[in-house]
Amino acid sequence: QVQLVESGGGLVQPGGSLRLSCAASVSIFSINTMGWYRQAPGKQRELVATISPGGSADYADSVKGRFTISRDNAKNSVYLQMSSLKPDDTAVYYCNAYVWVRGRWSDYWGQGTQVTVSS
Repeated sequence: QVQLVESGGGLVQPGGSLRLSCAASVSIFSINTMGWYRQAPGKQRELVATISPGGSADYADSVKGRFTISRDNAKNSVYLQMSSLKPDDTAVYYCNAYVWVRGRWSDYWGQGTQVTVSS
């Protein structure tokens, strides 16, 4: 089974920074794209950023220039460095991985980590 374990959320003031981490617990599975999504209260889950195995990254327009996604393939981990945080960034952040397991590609999700931006 594949598990994604997130860490790094918390309370930060506007303009501050946080770094989220996500480690995938896998054995012989292959991981393709990894990414971060977020869901604010009363809103749908939305894409924040994704990164390919080769390091090609895509970002939501709302976070471009402020957030940076990276990954360590040797550790099956993905990170999200968040800077210049705004109250609108407040949400539960979910790690996602597209994994080859049991003969097919499937999406896996972490349990979520709360990020609150408030003074």
